[in-house]
Amino acid sequence: MQTPPDRRSRKRLATRRAISEVADRLFQERGFDNVTVDEIAAAADVGRMTVFNHFPRKEDMFFDRDEEGRETVRAALRQREAGVSPVETLRRVVHRLIADKTPYLEFSSRSEGFIATVEASTTLKARARAIRDELTEVVALALAESVGTAPDDPEVRMAAGLILATWTVAFLEAHRHFRKTGNSEAAAALFLALIDRGSAGVAAALAGTPYA
Repeated sequence: MQTPPDRRSRKRLATRRAISEVADRLFQERGFDNVTVDEIAAAADVGRMTVFNHFPRKEDMFFDRDEEGRETVRAALRQREAGVSPVETLRRVVHRLIADKTPYLEFSSRSEGFIATVEASTTLKARARAIRDELTEVVALALAESVGTAPDDPEVRMAAGLILATWTVAFLEAHRHFRKTGNSEAAAALFLALIDRGSAGVAAALAGTPYA
């Protein structure tokens, strides 16, 4: 997330980050369901309403990079290179995120703590499923916009669904691999191999459409 140029926005962003960092620490130490918003506010030295001004839901503090991920997808398709298909554009952006060691897409002891916290909470698992569904909508809209088709085009709906299925499987399998081996590089390599394989399948399924 880029640092805002004006002082007021920088201060707001710093407060948001401080709340998020405190919340993450408490969630991983004690479990998401065992931490209250009041406890987070006290630990971050802010008021309860300040927390809600930044994060309407408690789950939003945990999945605080959700919007950043969505904007990455939108920006990649808006800035798509001439001659590069939307499906290939998204495959390339995933590779770039891994190369850049993007915090929300890593396979490490730190990220395993994140996954373990999700798996221990029914609330977080439900929100994770909802985010996946919402991201499918984001991808569908961005794909349609990138080629000038209607967002309710059945083929764009299929494209978005297949892409999210690929991302989900690759992400979960890479985390399982890290959990077994403790090898971050091997987990990332598996992730990218599955992304490549899934992307090739998506491209084949959508051959003859503007998305592939």
